[in-house]
Amino acid sequence: MTVFEDLEWRGLIKDITSPELEEKINNGGLKFYIGADPTAESLHIGQLPTFLMIERLKRAGHHPMILVGGATGRVGDPRGTGEREKADIAVIEHNFEKIKTQMKKLFGNDIEIVNNYDWFKDINYIDFLRDVGKYINVNYMINKDLVKRQMEVGISYAEFSYMLIQGYDFKCLHDKYGVNLQFGGSDQWGNLTTGVELIRKLNNEEVYAFSMPLTTDSNGVKLGKSYGNALWLDLNKTSSYELYQYMLNFEDSMMEDYLKRFTFLSKEEIERIMNIHNEQPENRFAQKKLAEEVITFLHGKEEFVQAEKISGYLFSDKISELTSEEIVKSLKDLPTFEINGEINLVDLLVNNDICTSKREAREMISGNAISINNIKTTDLEKSINKEMAIDNKVILIKKGKKNYYLGIYK
Repeated sequence: MTVFEDLEWRGLIKDITSPELEEKINNGGLKFYIGADPTAESLHIGQLPTFLMIERLKRAGHHPMILVGGATGRVGDPRGTGEREKADIAVIEHNFEKIKTQMKKLFGNDIEIVNNYDWFKDINYIDFLRDVGKYINVNYMINKDLVKRQMEVGISYAEFSYMLIQGYDFKCLHDKYGVNLQFGGSDQWGNLTTGVELIRKLNNEEVYAFSMPLTTDSNGVKLGKSYGNALWLDLNKTSSYELYQYMLNFEDSMMEDYLKRFTFLSKEEIERIMNIHNEQPENRFAQKKLAEEVITFLHGKEEFVQAEKISGYLFSDKISELTSEEIVKSLKDLPTFEINGEINLVDLLVNNDICTSKREAREMISGNAISINNIKTTDLEKSINKEMAIDNKVILIKKGKKNYYLGIYK
């Protein structure tokens, strides 16, 4: 396959501004950019396929640049779900530095990263309207899908103007750095084409853009931080274990699509993985391979090996082979409580709201529904003490089939 055919096979191309772009992507030599707004300290898992395009195009002989929107982050783009809250300037500047560090870690220290606040901070409002605003028709703007949806719930003038700002970004990068290609998620299509249109009118030059389909689950729900169902790419915000568990629970129906978008595995390798997976889907072979590829790319092979080890040990009789630090880090979202000294198990369950009453606690214990460090107990007189804790610090309590609680000795 050609480079463009491979991108299409992976489901990474939705719209292009010109048929010429296919040949240009195949031939290499374009200078391209992708933008990221510093509305958080890190990118999230839903953005990863879009940003992996940086590496794909680099390998095809193109030259990347990343724009982190210190200016656009102060405005916010329309989402079709309601107005974004106004971001604090100090937070935006902090996030810019964090994302810049993250991008260099993923794509190399030599990658060019710019901040559009550098050219917007000195622009006069009247000059901007005269030099940019007069060239983009309002009807053109309101006919963009995302703006249409936002107008149904209300859109501020600031968010409406976002399209002009991003379009001007493309012109600035084209004029100063020779950038001639921009890409982004399909929800950015109106912003992408505005830049192409602006350069065509003001420079009388042809530049290019393409959009990528958004990464969704089987119900079409976007994997993104605004929707509450995504994890961060920053190791300090989301551990490799959490990322491993997240991907281990991906739906079987989405695995071929995700392997194409999230990895650099070849067509033949993905077909091999799916053949093995489809024979015994209960083994989660495709999910494990996806986790291996993603975690290794983001954090290195050792992090994947550690995540796999913790996943295999945490809820088995091998839990004692983990350190208390590994357990606490991996299970930081579990309900957690402190333990002081020795305490009867029934009292422990009631005092920490694991059971609603002593009667329920006794019934759960007698019914073989309580486990201590993954070992079931039916002893109503059992006492919990520090010597039973892993590293004399951590006790994992399981109630029923899925309810876990973490007791910590201080």
